[in-house]
Amino acid sequence: MTQEHPITPSLELLKHWEEQHFDEGENYDVMLIQAYQAGADQELEACCEWLDQNTGRWDLLAELRTARRPKPPSLKEQSLALIDKIQSNKEMWQTDDLDVVRRALESLPD
Repeated sequence: MTQEHPITPSLELLKHWEEQHFDEGENYDVMLIQAYQAGADQELEACCEWLDQNTGRWDLLAELRTARRPKPPSLKEQSLALIDKIQSNKEMWQTDDLDVVRRALESLPD
């Protein structure tokens, strides 16, 4: 693999992926997704570093990270959205949608 490109996986990460594949029999699709995500994370960090060095606006760094790596909605948020969807009857809902509600309810204490 060439080291000329600025976004290249570290040797430790390559070794980890190799172990995952050979020791754990990890699926290539999973490993490709991990590699894609790692490259995107490196690119985001390079952009943040550039912003920091060229603008001095540390507040932009947090905004950029939040915009590019949003947190997934919680089970509660997902469940409430599904209930709204069902109540409004604007869209058909799927049986898989109920799995989200079930997981949210199961996570609640008795």
